Amino acid sequence: MTKIKFNQRTLKDQVALDGVGLHTGKFVTIIFKPAPVDTGYVFVRTDLSPPVEIPADVHYVNNTDRGTNLEKDGAKIQTSEHVLAALVGMEVDNCYIELDSAESPIMDGSSKFFVEAIESVGIEEQDKQREEYVVTDLITYKDDETGSEITLIPADEYQVTTMVDFETKVLGTQNASLDTLRDFKETIAPSRTFSFLHELEMLLEHGLIKGGDLNNAIVYVDKPLSESNMDRLKEAFGKENIAVQPNGILDNLSLHFSNEAARHKLLDVIGDLALVGVPIRGKVFAHKPGHKVNTDFSRKLSQIIKQERRQNAPKVDLNVEPLMDVNDIIKMLPHRPPFLLVDKIFELSETHVIGLKNVTMNEPFFVGHFPGEPVMPGVLQIEAMAQAGGVLLLNTVPDPENYLTLFMKMDNVKFKRPVKPGDTLVFKLELISPIRRGICHMKGMIFANGHLMTEGELMAQIIKRK
Repeated sequence: MTKIKFNQRTLKDQVALDGVGLHTGKFVTIIFKPAPVDTGYVFVRTDLSPPVEIPADVHYVNNTDRGTNLEKDGAKIQTSEHVLAALVGMEVDNCYIELDSAESPIMDGSSKFFVEAIESVGIEEQDKQREEYVVTDLITYKDDETGSEITLIPADEYQVTTMVDFETKVLGTQNASLDTLRDFKETIAPSRTFSFLHELEMLLEHGLIKGGDLNNAIVYVDKPLSESNMDRLKEAFGKENIAVQPNGILDNLSLHFSNEAARHKLLDVIGDLALVGVPIRGKVFAHKPGHKVNTDFSRKLSQIIKQERRQNAPKVDLNVEPLMDVNDIIKMLPHRPPFLLVDKIFELSETHVIGLKNVTMNEPFFVGHFPGEPVMPGVLQIEAMAQAGGVLLLNTVPDPENYLTLFMKMDNVKFKRPVKPGDTLVFKLELISPIRRGICHMKGMIFANGHLMTEGELMAQIIKRK
Protein backbone atom coordinates (compact mmCIF):
# COMPACT_ATOMS: atom_id res chain seq x y z
CA MET A 1 0.00 0.00 0.00
CA THR A 2 1.14 3.51 -0.64
CA LYS A 3 -0.06 7.06 -0.38
CA ILE A 4 -0.35 8.94 -3.65
CA LYS A 5 -0.29 12.62 -4.34
CA PHE A 6 -3.99 13.40 -4.52
CA ASN A 7 -6.75 13.30 -1.95
CA GLN A 8 -9.80 11.13 -1.56
CA ARG A 9 -12.96 12.32 -3.31
CA THR A 10 -16.69 12.20 -2.70
CA LEU A 11 -19.82 13.79 -4.15
CA LYS A 12 -20.63 17.44 -3.50
CA ASP A 13 -24.29 16.60 -2.97
CA GLN A 14 -26.70 13.69 -3.15
CA VAL A 15 -28.40 12.67 -6.39
CA ALA A 16 -31.27 10.24 -7.07
CA LEU A 17 -32.30 8.06 -10.02
CA ASP A 18 -35.39 5.92 -10.58
CA GLY A 19 -35.67 2.71 -12.56
CA VAL A 20 -36.50 -0.98 -12.42
CA GLY A 21 -34.42 -3.99 -11.49
CA LEU A 22 -33.60 -6.14 -14.51
CA HIS A 23 -34.40 -9.46 -12.86
CA THR A 24 -36.97 -8.49 -10.22
CA GLY A 25 -38.87 -5.96 -12.31
CA LYS A 26 -39.39 -3.90 -9.15
CA PHE A 27 -39.38 -0.12 -9.27
CA VAL A 28 -36.40 1.20 -7.31
CA THR A 29 -34.89 4.55 -6.35
CA ILE A 30 -31.14 4.77 -5.99
CA ILE A 31 -29.56 7.72 -4.17
CA PHE A 32 -25.82 8.49 -4.29
CA LYS A 33 -24.76 10.40 -1.16
CA PRO A 34 -21.48 11.99 -0.01
CA ALA A 35 -19.54 9.95 2.56
CA PRO A 36 -16.67 10.75 4.97
CA VAL A 37 -13.06 9.80 4.25
CA ASP A 38 -12.17 6.10 4.41
CA THR A 39 -15.83 5.07 4.00
CA GLY A 40 -15.39 3.45 0.61
CA TYR A 41 -18.56 2.33 -1.16
CA VAL A 42 -21.43 1.29 1.09
CA PHE A 43 -24.87 0.14 -0.08
CA VAL A 44 -27.75 0.99 2.26
CA ARG A 45 -31.10 -0.85 2.12
CA THR A 46 -33.43 1.93 3.26
CA ASP A 47 -36.56 -0.22 2.77
CA LEU A 48 -35.56 -2.40 5.72
CA SER A 49 -36.20 -1.52 9.35
CA PRO A 50 -33.69 -0.65 10.60
CA PRO A 51 -31.75 0.15 7.40
CA VAL A 52 -28.89 -2.25 6.70
CA GLU A 53 -25.48 -1.13 5.46
CA ILE A 54 -23.72 -3.53 3.10
CA PRO A 55 -20.12 -2.54 2.27
CA ALA A 56 -18.98 -3.14 -1.29
CA ASP A 57 -16.60 -5.86 -0.14
CA VAL A 58 -15.84 -9.10 -1.97
CA HIS A 59 -16.36 -11.06 1.25
CA TYR A 60 -20.08 -10.18 1.08
CA VAL A 61 -20.52 -11.70 -2.40
CA ASN A 62 -23.13 -14.46 -2.03
CA ASN A 63 -23.53 -15.42 -5.68
CA THR A 64 -22.59 -14.34 -9.20
CA ASP A 65 -25.58 -15.66 -11.11
CA ARG A 66 -26.38 -13.07 -13.82
CA GLY A 67 -24.67 -10.35 -11.81
CA THR A 68 -22.58 -9.70 -8.73
CA ASN A 69 -24.82 -9.98 -5.71
CA LEU A 70 -24.01 -9.10 -2.10
CA GLU A 71 -25.56 -10.18 1.18
CA LYS A 72 -25.11 -9.15 4.81
CA ASP A 73 -27.30 -10.14 7.76
CA GLY A 74 -29.96 -11.42 5.35
CA ALA A 75 -30.08 -8.13 3.41
CA LYS A 76 -29.21 -8.46 -0.29
CA ILE A 77 -27.98 -6.23 -3.09
CA GLN A 78 -28.41 -7.54 -6.63
CA THR A 79 -26.57 -6.38 -9.73
CA SER A 80 -24.04 -4.13 -8.02
CA GLU A 81 -21.40 -4.04 -10.74
CA HIS A 82 -22.72 -1.24 -13.00
CA VAL A 83 -23.12 1.14 -10.07
CA LEU A 84 -19.65 0.37 -8.71
CA ALA A 85 -18.05 0.71 -12.14
CA ALA A 86 -19.50 4.23 -12.45
CA LEU A 87 -18.00 5.28 -9.10
CA VAL A 88 -14.58 3.83 -9.94
CA GLY A 89 -14.67 5.29 -13.44
CA MET A 90 -15.41 8.76 -12.03
CA GLU A 91 -12.69 8.28 -9.38
CA VAL A 92 -15.06 8.69 -6.45
CA ASP A 93 -13.56 7.12 -3.32
CA ASN A 94 -16.34 7.45 -0.75
CA CYS A 95 -20.08 7.13 -1.35
CA TYR A 96 -23.25 5.87 0.29
CA ILE A 97 -25.55 4.14 -2.21
CA GLU A 98 -29.10 4.02 -0.88
CA LEU A 99 -31.64 1.60 -2.40
CA ASP A 100 -35.28 1.08 -1.49
CA SER A 101 -35.25 -2.40 -3.05
CA ALA A 102 -32.80 -5.28 -3.35
CA GLU A 103 -31.78 -4.72 -6.97
CA SER A 104 -30.07 -1.72 -8.51
CA PRO A 105 -31.96 -0.14 -11.43
CA ILE A 106 -30.82 -1.50 -14.77
CA MET A 107 -31.38 1.83 -16.60
CA ASP A 108 -30.17 1.19 -20.17
CA GLY A 109 -27.96 -1.73 -19.13
CA SER A 110 -24.81 0.37 -18.82
CA SER A 111 -23.20 2.79 -16.35
CA LYS A 112 -24.00 5.85 -18.44
CA PHE A 113 -26.87 7.24 -16.38
CA PHE A 114 -25.02 6.71 -13.09
CA VAL A 115 -22.01 8.59 -14.46
CA GLU A 116 -24.22 11.45 -15.62
CA ALA A 117 -25.91 11.62 -12.22
CA ILE A 118 -22.53 11.85 -10.46
CA GLU A 119 -21.42 14.55 -12.88
CA SER A 120 -24.59 16.53 -12.28
CA VAL A 121 -23.77 17.18 -8.61
CA GLY A 122 -20.01 17.32 -8.96
CA ILE A 123 -17.11 15.78 -7.08
CA GLU A 124 -15.01 17.36 -4.32
CA GLU A 125 -11.69 16.55 -2.71
CA GLN A 126 -11.52 15.53 0.92
CA ASP A 127 -8.88 16.29 3.54
CA LYS A 128 -7.08 12.95 3.48
CA GLN A 129 -4.82 11.41 0.90
CA ARG A 130 -5.96 8.41 -1.11
CA GLU A 131 -4.38 5.06 -0.33
CA GLU A 132 -3.78 2.95 -3.40
CA TYR A 133 -2.58 -0.57 -4.06
CA VAL A 134 0.48 -0.31 -6.26
CA VAL A 135 1.14 -3.52 -8.16
CA THR A 136 4.80 -4.53 -8.02
CA ASP A 137 4.60 -8.20 -9.01
CA LEU A 138 2.56 -10.29 -11.40
CA ILE A 139 -0.67 -11.58 -9.83
CA THR A 140 -2.76 -14.13 -11.69
CA TYR A 141 -5.83 -16.30 -11.24
CA LYS A 142 -7.20 -18.99 -13.55
CA ASP A 143 -10.46 -20.91 -13.55
CA ASP A 144 -9.47 -24.26 -15.00
CA GLU A 145 -13.07 -25.25 -15.58
CA THR A 146 -13.92 -22.30 -17.86
CA GLY A 147 -10.46 -21.30 -19.07
CA SER A 148 -11.05 -17.78 -17.76
CA GLU A 149 -7.94 -16.03 -16.52
CA ILE A 150 -7.16 -12.64 -14.98
CA THR A 151 -3.64 -11.23 -14.67
CA LEU A 152 -2.53 -8.02 -12.96
CA ILE A 153 0.84 -6.44 -13.77
CA PRO A 154 2.60 -3.18 -12.78
CA ALA A 155 1.56 -0.01 -14.59
CA ASP A 156 1.63 3.74 -14.02
CA GLU A 157 -2.15 3.93 -13.62
CA TYR A 158 -5.25 1.74 -13.57
CA GLN A 159 -5.72 0.08 -16.95
CA VAL A 160 -7.90 -2.81 -18.13
CA THR A 161 -7.90 -5.01 -21.21
CA THR A 162 -10.56 -7.64 -21.83
CA MET A 163 -10.29 -10.47 -24.33
CA VAL A 164 -13.49 -12.40 -24.94
CA ASP A 165 -14.41 -15.33 -27.15
CA PHE A 166 -18.10 -16.22 -27.24
CA GLU A 167 -17.56 -19.06 -29.71
CA THR A 168 -20.64 -18.17 -31.72
CA LYS A 169 -21.07 -17.04 -35.32
CA VAL A 170 -23.03 -13.94 -34.36
CA LEU A 171 -20.54 -12.83 -31.73
CA GLY A 172 -17.04 -14.26 -31.85
CA THR A 173 -13.76 -12.89 -30.52
CA GLN A 174 -13.65 -9.29 -29.28
CA ASN A 175 -11.12 -7.19 -27.38
CA ALA A 176 -11.44 -3.90 -25.53
CA SER A 177 -8.99 -1.70 -23.63
CA LEU A 178 -9.09 1.22 -21.22
CA ASP A 179 -5.72 2.96 -20.86
CA THR A 180 -6.85 5.59 -18.38
CA LEU A 181 -9.92 6.14 -16.19
CA ARG A 182 -10.23 9.58 -17.78
CA ASP A 183 -11.65 7.82 -20.85
CA PHE A 184 -14.18 5.73 -18.91
CA LYS A 185 -17.10 8.11 -19.35
CA GLU A 186 -16.87 8.25 -23.15
CA THR A 187 -15.56 4.83 -24.12
CA ILE A 188 -16.81 2.33 -21.51
CA ALA A 189 -19.73 3.74 -19.50
CA PRO A 190 -22.27 3.66 -22.42
CA SER A 191 -21.59 -0.05 -23.11
CA ARG A 192 -24.77 -2.02 -22.39
CA THR A 193 -25.27 -5.48 -21.02
CA PHE A 194 -26.09 -8.25 -23.44
CA SER A 195 -27.46 -11.74 -23.63
CA PHE A 196 -27.76 -14.55 -26.12
CA LEU A 197 -31.19 -15.72 -27.23
CA HIS A 198 -30.80 -19.16 -25.67
CA GLU A 199 -29.90 -17.52 -22.33
CA LEU A 200 -32.85 -15.15 -22.65
CA GLU A 201 -35.27 -18.02 -23.09
CA MET A 202 -33.84 -19.79 -20.06
CA LEU A 203 -34.16 -16.65 -17.94
CA LEU A 204 -37.77 -16.18 -19.02
CA GLU A 205 -38.53 -19.79 -18.10
CA HIS A 206 -37.17 -19.15 -14.60
CA GLY A 207 -39.17 -15.98 -14.12
CA LEU A 208 -36.18 -13.64 -14.37
CA ILE A 209 -35.54 -10.39 -16.34
CA LYS A 210 -38.96 -9.13 -15.28
CA GLY A 211 -37.68 -5.62 -15.70
CA GLY A 212 -36.10 -6.23 -19.08
CA ASP A 213 -37.04 -4.72 -22.37
CA LEU A 214 -35.23 -4.39 -25.64
CA ASN A 215 -33.80 -1.02 -24.64
CA ASN A 216 -31.68 -2.14 -21.71
CA ALA A 217 -30.03 -5.26 -23.05
CA ILE A 218 -28.54 -6.26 -26.38
CA VAL A 219 -29.88 -9.66 -27.45
CA TYR A 220 -27.71 -11.65 -29.86
CA VAL A 221 -29.68 -14.25 -31.80
CA ASP A 222 -27.48 -17.36 -31.78
CA LYS A 223 -30.17 -19.86 -32.86
CA PRO A 224 -33.05 -20.03 -35.32
CA LEU A 225 -36.05 -18.10 -34.05
CA SER A 226 -39.28 -20.07 -34.47
CA GLU A 227 -42.65 -18.44 -34.79
CA SER A 228 -43.70 -19.68 -31.34
CA ASN A 229 -40.53 -18.30 -29.77
CA MET A 230 -41.12 -15.03 -31.57
CA ASP A 231 -44.63 -14.80 -30.12
CA ARG A 232 -43.29 -15.60 -26.66
CA LEU A 233 -40.73 -12.82 -26.87
CA LYS A 234 -43.36 -10.35 -28.09
CA GLU A 235 -45.43 -11.15 -25.03
CA ALA A 236 -42.48 -10.97 -22.63
CA PHE A 237 -41.34 -7.59 -23.87
CA GLY A 238 -44.74 -6.11 -24.66
CA LYS A 239 -43.86 -5.59 -28.32
CA GLU A 240 -46.17 -5.94 -31.31
CA ASN A 241 -43.28 -6.69 -33.62
CA ILE A 242 -39.85 -8.19 -33.07
CA ALA A 243 -37.26 -8.68 -35.78
CA VAL A 244 -33.69 -9.90 -36.15
CA GLN A 245 -31.34 -7.39 -37.77
CA PRO A 246 -28.62 -8.39 -40.27
CA ASN A 247 -25.99 -8.03 -37.54
CA GLY A 248 -27.79 -10.69 -35.51
CA ILE A 249 -29.26 -8.34 -32.89
CA LEU A 250 -32.86 -8.66 -31.83
CA ASP A 251 -35.24 -5.85 -32.71
CA ASN A 252 -34.09 -2.34 -33.65
CA LEU A 253 -31.32 -1.70 -31.14
CA SER A 254 -28.21 -0.09 -32.62
CA LEU A 255 -24.77 -0.80 -31.19
CA HIS A 256 -22.88 2.08 -29.59
CA PHE A 257 -19.57 0.39 -30.46
CA SER A 258 -18.67 -2.45 -32.78
CA ASN A 259 -17.07 -4.23 -29.78
CA GLU A 260 -19.73 -3.18 -27.28
CA ALA A 261 -19.92 -6.68 -25.76
CA ALA A 262 -16.20 -6.68 -24.92
CA ARG A 263 -16.46 -3.12 -23.58
CA HIS A 264 -19.32 -4.14 -21.31
CA LYS A 265 -17.25 -7.06 -20.05
CA LEU A 266 -14.55 -4.50 -19.25
CA LEU A 267 -17.12 -2.41 -17.39
CA ASP A 268 -18.08 -5.48 -15.36
CA VAL A 269 -14.42 -6.16 -14.53
CA ILE A 270 -14.03 -2.63 -13.16
CA GLY A 271 -17.21 -2.95 -11.10
CA ASP A 272 -16.30 -6.37 -9.71
CA LEU A 273 -12.72 -5.39 -8.87
CA ALA A 274 -14.09 -2.41 -6.93
CA LEU A 275 -14.98 -5.02 -4.31
CA VAL A 276 -11.28 -5.22 -3.43
CA GLY A 277 -11.89 -2.02 -1.46
CA VAL A 278 -8.93 0.09 -2.61
CA PRO A 279 -8.01 1.79 -5.89
CA ILE A 280 -5.56 -0.21 -8.00
CA ARG A 281 -2.50 1.10 -9.81
CA GLY A 282 -1.75 -1.64 -12.30
CA LYS A 283 -2.93 -3.17 -15.55
CA VAL A 284 -5.57 -5.90 -15.65
CA PHE A 285 -5.65 -8.46 -18.45
CA ALA A 286 -8.93 -10.38 -18.34
CA HIS A 287 -9.32 -13.37 -20.66
CA LYS A 288 -12.91 -14.60 -20.90
CA PRO A 289 -13.98 -12.59 -17.83
CA GLY A 290 -17.22 -13.20 -15.96
CA HIS A 291 -18.62 -12.30 -12.58
CA LYS A 292 -17.39 -15.52 -10.96
CA VAL A 293 -13.78 -15.30 -12.11
CA ASN A 294 -13.79 -11.52 -11.51
CA THR A 295 -14.87 -11.90 -7.90
CA ASP A 296 -12.61 -14.90 -7.34
CA PHE A 297 -9.69 -12.76 -8.47
CA SER A 298 -10.91 -9.88 -6.29
CA ARG A 299 -10.96 -12.24 -3.33
CA LYS A 300 -7.37 -13.35 -4.02
CA LEU A 301 -6.18 -9.76 -4.47
CA SER A 302 -7.95 -8.71 -1.27
CA GLN A 303 -6.04 -11.38 0.65
CA ILE A 304 -2.73 -10.22 -0.82
CA ILE A 305 -3.49 -6.61 0.14
CA LYS A 306 -4.54 -7.68 3.63
CA GLN A 307 -1.26 -9.56 4.06
CA GLU A 308 0.78 -6.59 2.84
CA ARG A 309 -1.13 -4.26 5.14
CA ARG A 310 -0.41 -6.57 8.05
CA GLN A 311 3.24 -6.47 7.21
CA ASN A 312 3.05 -2.82 6.18
CA ALA A 313 6.46 -3.00 4.52
CA PRO A 314 7.67 0.50 3.56
CA LYS A 315 8.72 1.13 -0.02
CA VAL A 316 12.38 2.20 -0.07
CA ASP A 317 14.05 3.15 -3.33
CA LEU A 318 17.69 2.19 -2.83
CA ASN A 319 18.69 4.22 -5.89
CA VAL A 320 17.57 7.48 -4.25
CA GLU A 321 20.03 9.44 -2.14
CA PRO A 322 19.15 8.92 1.55
CA LEU A 323 18.07 11.69 3.86
CA MET A 324 21.02 10.78 6.15
CA ASP A 325 24.04 8.60 5.39
CA VAL A 326 26.26 6.89 7.96
CA ASN A 327 28.36 10.04 8.45
CA ASP A 328 25.25 12.09 9.25
CA ILE A 329 24.04 9.38 11.65
CA ILE A 330 27.38 9.35 13.49
CA LYS A 331 27.00 13.09 14.10
CA MET A 332 23.69 12.43 15.87
CA LEU A 333 24.12 9.09 17.63
CA PRO A 334 26.87 8.27 20.15
CA HIS A 335 27.32 4.74 18.73
CA ARG A 336 30.39 3.80 16.69
CA PRO A 337 31.33 0.77 14.56
CA PRO A 338 31.04 -2.10 15.10
CA PHE A 339 28.10 -1.17 17.36
CA LEU A 340 26.55 1.35 15.00
CA LEU A 341 23.77 -0.70 13.42
CA VAL A 342 22.04 1.85 11.18
CA ASP A 343 23.54 2.73 7.77
CA LYS A 344 21.00 5.14 6.26
CA ILE A 345 17.87 7.15 7.07
CA PHE A 346 15.36 7.56 4.22
CA GLU A 347 12.41 9.21 5.97
CA LEU A 348 12.23 11.30 9.12
CA SER A 349 9.27 13.24 10.48
CA GLU A 350 7.93 14.28 13.88
CA THR A 351 6.19 10.91 14.23
CA HIS A 352 8.14 8.30 12.26
CA VAL A 353 11.51 7.22 10.91
CA ILE A 354 12.54 4.75 8.21
CA GLY A 355 16.13 3.53 8.20
CA LEU A 356 18.24 0.79 6.64
CA LYS A 357 21.08 -1.60 7.45
CA ASN A 358 22.89 -3.88 5.03
CA VAL A 359 23.77 -7.09 6.86
CA THR A 360 27.07 -8.45 5.48
CA MET A 361 29.01 -11.62 6.21
CA ASN A 362 31.69 -9.41 7.77
CA GLU A 363 29.56 -8.51 10.80
CA PRO A 364 31.61 -9.40 13.91
CA PHE A 365 28.69 -11.13 15.65
CA PHE A 366 28.56 -13.81 12.94
CA VAL A 367 31.91 -15.17 14.17
CA GLY A 368 30.25 -16.92 17.07
CA HIS A 369 26.51 -16.75 16.22
CA PHE A 370 26.54 -19.33 14.82
CA PRO A 371 29.55 -20.93 13.10
CA GLY A 372 28.37 -22.51 9.86
CA GLU A 373 24.85 -21.13 10.28
CA PRO A 374 25.15 -17.32 10.73
CA VAL A 375 22.10 -15.62 12.26
CA MET A 376 21.89 -12.03 13.53
CA PRO A 377 21.19 -12.10 17.29
CA GLY A 378 17.70 -10.99 18.19
CA VAL A 379 19.04 -8.60 20.83
CA LEU A 380 21.05 -6.78 18.14
CA GLN A 381 17.98 -6.51 15.93
CA ILE A 382 16.21 -4.76 18.79
CA GLU A 383 19.27 -2.58 19.34
CA ALA A 384 19.29 -1.62 15.66
CA MET A 385 15.61 -0.65 15.87
CA ALA A 386 16.31 1.34 19.01
CA GLN A 387 19.11 3.24 17.27
CA ALA A 388 16.78 4.19 14.43
CA GLY A 389 14.28 5.27 17.09
CA GLY A 390 17.07 7.30 18.69
CA VAL A 391 17.36 9.30 15.47
CA LEU A 392 13.62 10.01 15.69
CA LEU A 393 13.93 11.14 19.32
CA LEU A 394 17.10 13.21 18.89
CA ASN A 395 15.57 14.95 15.88
CA THR A 396 13.31 16.81 18.33
CA VAL A 397 16.20 18.88 19.79
CA PRO A 398 18.28 21.52 17.97
CA ASP A 399 21.63 20.16 19.27
CA PRO A 400 21.36 16.35 19.22
CA GLU A 401 25.12 15.95 19.70
CA ASN A 402 24.61 17.15 23.31
CA TYR A 403 22.03 14.44 24.15
CA LEU A 404 21.83 10.69 24.63
CA THR A 405 18.94 8.26 24.32
CA LEU A 406 18.57 5.54 26.91
CA PHE A 407 16.60 2.35 26.45
CA MET A 408 13.85 2.05 29.09
CA LYS A 409 11.85 -1.04 28.16
CA MET A 410 10.55 -3.29 25.40
CA ASP A 411 7.18 -5.03 25.10
CA ASN A 412 5.47 -7.48 22.74
CA VAL A 413 8.70 -8.33 20.95
CA LYS A 414 8.29 -11.01 18.28
CA PHE A 415 10.92 -12.56 16.03
CA LYS A 416 9.19 -13.78 12.87
CA ARG A 417 12.09 -14.81 10.63
CA PRO A 418 15.87 -15.21 11.09
CA VAL A 419 18.10 -12.42 9.75
CA LYS A 420 21.02 -13.78 7.71
CA PRO A 421 24.00 -12.36 5.81
CA GLY A 422 22.92 -10.60 2.64
CA ASP A 423 19.64 -9.30 4.09
CA THR A 424 18.85 -5.61 3.70
CA LEU A 425 16.99 -4.57 6.84
CA VAL A 426 14.45 -1.74 6.67
CA PHE A 427 13.50 -0.25 10.03
CA LYS A 428 10.16 1.48 10.48
CA LEU A 429 9.33 3.13 13.78
CA GLU A 430 6.23 5.17 14.55
CA LEU A 431 5.20 7.02 17.69
CA ILE A 432 2.50 5.26 19.68
CA SER A 433 1.91 8.43 21.70
CA PRO A 434 3.34 11.98 21.61
CA ILE A 435 6.77 12.51 23.14
CA ARG A 436 6.33 13.84 26.69
CA ARG A 437 9.08 14.94 29.07
CA GLY A 438 11.67 13.39 26.79
CA ILE A 439 10.06 9.92 26.84
CA CYS A 440 9.36 8.23 23.52
CA HIS A 441 7.01 5.24 23.08
CA MET A 442 7.38 3.65 19.63
CA LYS A 443 6.11 0.74 17.56
CA GLY A 444 9.08 -0.75 15.72
CA MET A 445 9.26 -3.17 12.80
CA ILE A 446 12.08 -4.70 10.78
CA PHE A 447 11.49 -5.86 7.20
CA ALA A 448 13.64 -7.77 4.74
CA ASN A 449 12.68 -8.88 1.24
CA GLY A 450 9.14 -7.59 1.83
CA HIS A 451 8.67 -9.80 4.92
CA LEU A 452 8.18 -8.73 8.51
CA MET A 453 11.20 -10.08 10.41
CA THR A 454 10.89 -8.55 13.87
CA GLU A 455 8.48 -6.27 15.70
CA GLY A 456 8.02 -4.81 19.16
CA GLU A 457 7.17 -1.78 21.26
CA LEU A 458 10.12 0.26 22.53
CA MET A 459 10.42 3.02 25.10
CA ALA A 460 13.40 5.35 25.38
CA GLN A 461 14.30 8.57 27.16
CA ILE A 462 16.37 11.48 25.98
CA ILE A 463 18.84 12.94 28.50
CA LYS A 464 21.48 15.65 28.31
CA ARG A 465 25.13 14.61 28.27
CA LYS A 466 27.03 15.45 31.42
